[in-house]
Amino acid sequence: MDEGIVFCKGGGCTAKLGAGALARVLSRLPKGRYDQNLLVGYDSRDDAAVYRVSDDMAIVQTLDFFPPMVDDPYVFGKIAAANALSDVYAMGGDVRSALNIVCFPEDMDLNILGEILRGGLEKVQEAGGSLAGGHSIADEGVKYGLSVMGTLHPGRIYANDKGQPGDVLILTKKLGVGIICTANRIHEASKSAMREAEESMCALNRRASEISRSFEIHACTDVTGFGFLGHLHEMMGGRLSCEVYTEKLPILPQALDYAREFFLTAAAQKNRNYLKDYVRFHGISFAMEEALFDPQTSGGLLFAAPKDQAEKLLLQLQKEGLPAAAVGRIREREPVEILVF
Repeated sequence: MDEGIVFCKGGGCTAKLGAGALARVLSRLPKGRYDQNLLVGYDSRDDAAVYRVSDDMAIVQTLDFFPPMVDDPYVFGKIAAANALSDVYAMGGDVRSALNIVCFPEDMDLNILGEILRGGLEKVQEAGGSLAGGHSIADEGVKYGLSVMGTLHPGRIYANDKGQPGDVLILTKKLGVGIICTANRIHEASKSAMREAEESMCALNRRASEISRSFEIHACTDVTGFGFLGHLHEMMGGRLSCEVYTEKLPILPQALDYAREFFLTAAAQKNRNYLKDYVRFHGISFAMEEALFDPQTSGGLLFAAPKDQAEKLLLQLQKEGLPAAAVGRIREREPVEILVF
């Protein structure tokens, strides 16, 4: 595409504000009036808001948008939509409807916008939802995403910080998309590495979420802009610790090679700085550390489940063809929150 260099300057979840800066701003905001039907609000670290409308129905609300991280507008549309839809799946819900969020330069080819929207529409339809409209503004750069509404039973919400000691941690997608996209922007990524990264980012977390509902799940989050360790830190909720087994981690081919070549993102360094007091590494290479801090665009789900349930859940996920793996376990609170081996 002739406008590739202009279109993709580096985006996806690498464009998000750092966790530290965001936490400082949010901590100063007033909480607002108490509403007993707001089951999950911004005072939690969950992936979406949940509002109860009846005894057996709650609404899941979320939104997400960002600049392109790939040159193909159609692929970008699919990735941005899959990323936004993922928050509903991370809460244990089903997608019902979505609205487009679009920022687009007036002097750019509108066929590019059409391809972005086509990719987003296909993912909403794949999720079983309806695309009901949206909002657009003229801007200097391209940004796209969705506002998504889903539903779930109010008694079956997946919180992200209700794990228990002994729980097994299961990750459903491979890490490393941020590193590979960075290498690709400077034309250092192989076609095969970029193709697998795009396939991972385009894949919905729908089946992983649906499969999990047959098992006991104590906590769940999706792994996105704060990286694997950042979202794991949120999952510990200030009351738990955990250990991570790097030999078990699913990682995209060549991601570690590119990390060794220092094809890194500023967002990963923000994640590293924010988490320095919570993580301790034991004999881990710099490249592996970077993969753990790497911001993931449309990353996988991270489940915390009791051991007997986790073994069965993992088997079902793998039978579905997902690259799921048991990557750690939760422990009682210790001086160091996250131990990485």
